[in-house]
Amino acid sequence: MHRYKNLSGKSGVKSYDVSKDSIDVRFKDGTSYTYPESAVGKGNFKKMQREAKVGKGLSTLISQDPDV
Repeated sequence: MHRYKNLSGKSGVKSYDVSKDSIDVRFKDGTSYTYPESAVGKGNFKKMQREAKVGKGLSTLISQDPDV
């Protein structure tokens, strides 16, 4: 897993791992979730990948977008 940069300093995301068709996210509370591209949609999947790599916005997307 890659450590999430957490540029805002407020994220609940601790780390992530991106594969070809899913993104695994580990949260600070110890829970982990796998978000398959097939479940979140191609657009959201690409957005999640981008935000994970940048280190900002991933937790907000997960908590606020009903499709994620």
